[in-house]
Amino acid sequence: MRDQALPILLTVVTAAALVAVLLGEIALLNRLAGAGISISIRWYDVLVGMTIYLKTSVDFAIFIARVMERNPGWRSRIAIEIGTAAGNAAGTFAILAVWVLFHQVAWLLGIMIVIASLVLLRLAEDGMEHAKDAVAGYRAALRRPIQGATGVLSRINGWFDPVLGRLVPSMNAEGKERLSFWPLIVFSFTVPFVLGLDDFAGYVPLFSVVNVVGFATGVFLGHMILNVVLYLSPKRTVAVVTQPLISLLGSAAFVGLALWGLIEAGRLLAEYL
Repeated sequence: MRDQALPILLTVVTAAALVAVLLGEIALLNRLAGAGISISIRWYDVLVGMTIYLKTSVDFAIFIARVMERNPGWRSRIAIEIGTAAGNAAGTFAILAVWVLFHQVAWLLGIMIVIASLVLLRLAEDGMEHAKDAVAGYRAALRRPIQGATGVLSRINGWFDPVLGRLVPSMNAEGKERLSFWPLIVFSFTVPFVLGLDDFAGYVPLFSVVNVVGFATGVFLGHMILNVVLYLSPKRTVAVVTQPLISLLGSAAFVGLALWGLIEAGRLLAEYL
């Protein structure tokens, strides 16, 4: 009971604390940079952020579940919760600050969005790989399109692999020995930080449609929901998120956001030039 109750309670408390930090950061940016960002949290902005996060968190869920399986016990789950939530939020806070402080520097923001879009394509390929392995025994009508899409993404990602290989951390926790409390926090922080940094940069085009505070709050709540479900049943959750349909939906969301980001980056760079 304690193995589930304490981590779940901490997950809720951590999400609330991160929302408070987010509001503090917005207030600071408004004061220092005159950003004029509204601190109102609208339910539909929260819903957009939560939905996008949950639909694009297949690899993240698998990563967390594998780390949890390698490091059982309530102390380890607390360390994983602190590390993953803090890492995801730190990446979000960093991109938010850069967006506010440098959004007038079109070429810098454009380059950031391009990099984030390429990372999203890399993660889309990972999702396609999950789907391709899962449908190996299905009919060719379903198998061939997935294999074709995987091949296209693989070729595109291959062109940028020398760069992306350094930006995208491995989702594979296999081979990692069981870690003590603080090293586990650090390890759990690293991957979500890089993913949060890159993914939130890819969401920048959405800020012209949704309120950034509500969207970021939805991302934090989505992470909270994901962790709660994982803590309740890690093996069952991994079995769900690795279903072909879920993997395909996640990959489609990655590709859609990546294309949107590239278009937005092209517009920003065109304005600069």
